[in-house]
Amino acid sequence: MSMRESPSSLARYLFAAYALLVIYASLHPFSGWSDTGVAPFAFLTAPLPRYITGFDLAANVIGYMPLGFLAVLALYPVARGALATALALSAAFLLSLSMEALQTYLPTRIPSNVDVISNALGALAGAFIATLAARVLLRDAGLQALRYRLFQPGGRTDLGLVLLGLWLLSQLNPETLLFGNGDLRVLFHTAVGEHYPAEVFIRTEAAVAAANTLAAGLLATTLMRRGQAPRMVMLGLIAAALVTRSFAYGLLFSSEDILLWATPGAIFGVAIGALTAVIAVAFPQPARVALAGIALMVATAIVNLAPENPYLTVFLAEWRQGHFLNFTGLTRVVSALWPFVAMAWLLSLAGDRQHASGGR
Repeated sequence: MSMRESPSSLARYLFAAYALLVIYASLHPFSGWSDTGVAPFAFLTAPLPRYITGFDLAANVIGYMPLGFLAVLALYPVARGALATALALSAAFLLSLSMEALQTYLPTRIPSNVDVISNALGALAGAFIATLAARVLLRDAGLQALRYRLFQPGGRTDLGLVLLGLWLLSQLNPETLLFGNGDLRVLFHTAVGEHYPAEVFIRTEAAVAAANTLAAGLLATTLMRRGQAPRMVMLGLIAAALVTRSFAYGLLFSSEDILLWATPGAIFGVAIGALTAVIAVAFPQPARVALAGIALMVATAIVNLAPENPYLTVFLAEWRQGHFLNFTGLTRVVSALWPFVAMAWLLSLAGDRQHASGGR
């Protein structure tokens, strides 16, 4: 097999990560499991649901399109064309069938044959698109070539890129401060925020945004090859995160709220974090790895030790999640776990002296 047609470990990692996200979203909230006496596959022969909304159908189709798309890319070049499409569709269908069957035991979920069909259609559409685009994406001047031109080779780098993708996904969670991942306060009691002046929350938001901006930006630079433009990539990542945040507010609340996250504390924190990251790019890679880890620890500690922001709490109390309940549950768990997984990745990078000294 020639180098130009080598498998993409990044595509495989992305496929595995997305499949796990689909499983979580399908079985959220993972509570109240019970046997109602209904056979797990009885929904296949049940009448069509009485109420089917266009939103539900679109969500099911769109939700499985990336799964089919990534499945084809993960199979390339071992399987291509019609075979890759058939395998991707089969995998998505079996996953959807399994998730719907398990939903039989969740009182808050309703298994549906329509969901399986719409999921399969979404996966088929994604697989078909990937089949047409695979050669462009994974060969010659496609994304595969761009990935190897900008970033260091190896599976560790691919995992780091997946981490950055999940960091962007975590920005779709509106229940946190800007970039405020790692919030585990639901596990323990915290101080009541109403007893603190507003300046405390402004400083807290600024510190969280600054530390996480610095951590994510430096993490991106540790993946890059020598001689590239790490500052451009880093600033592009931060800009993409802010656009994602705005999109989340516009989608989950209203178009008038797309910049609701842009508080004085958040803006100041991002500016300070970005400026510090731009300066720190000149540091040796081991120093950047260490600084990113410290920034992650500081940000996560502040998120969990600071009092809960009463202004955010009041705003979210009026929010009706509706159709987005499972989506926000998914982004919530990604947001909560991300800094701890990122820290483990940084520790593994620090332990690999050859890789740690191979960056810019």
